[in-house]
Amino acid sequence: MTPRIIHWNPAWGPMNEASMRDRLTAEGYQVHLYEYPAGTSFPRHTHAVDKKDTVLQGRLEIGWEDGSVILSPGDMIEIPAGVPHRALVVGAANVVSLDATKEPTREPGCQPGT
Repeated sequence: MTPRIIHWNPAWGPMNEASMRDRLTAEGYQVHLYEYPAGTSFPRHTHAVDKKDTVLQGRLEIGWEDGSVILSPGDMIEIPAGVPHRALVVGAANVVSLDATKEPTREPGCQPGT
């Protein structure tokens, strides 16, 4: 699966931490606020949970096997569980991000590990 990019829609209201957090929790995500200094990088890795990384401030590059994107304030990326990806803070500004996670959706009757 390929990550999916979502841009903040002004129809959702003002883009700020509270409204972004409300949107993510309404979708069933657990949300944590992080700040990453300029130059921070995360090497290629995976997660056992579905993720959405959102940017409130700064610019964050997310790369995966056959692509990459630079997220700016109001941008989100949906990364399904198990998809290898990497991240890099771009530019001189710190990145303020909401990191959202939830258990992956499973087919009815499907058990973990099957």
